[in-house]
Amino acid sequence: MRRHRHNHSQALTLDQIKSGETVWVESIQGGWGCCQRFNQMGIHAGDPITVKRNGVLGGPILIQVHGSEVALGRGMARHITVALQKILNDT
Repeated sequence: MRRHRHNHSQALTLDQIKSGETVWVESIQGGWGCCQRFNQMGIHAGDPITVKRNGVLGGPILIQVHGSEVALGRGMARHITVALQKILNDT
């Protein structure tokens, strides 16, 4: 099975993704409170996220995760590192 690797030197964060794109959560950066907040929203490593709206002029980013739409501020979105394709694990 092929393993996809993401180059961490060019890591993408959720605020950099265009509207209509689906990405997978690679990791969540931040302290305990930040990670806890994402956990409460149902956002975890490995989850697919579809960006519904990401305005060029700023404002919150509207995403869909597990069938629910959630608005995230850009500062919070910068804590989520994403991959453009799902990372396959060898098991």
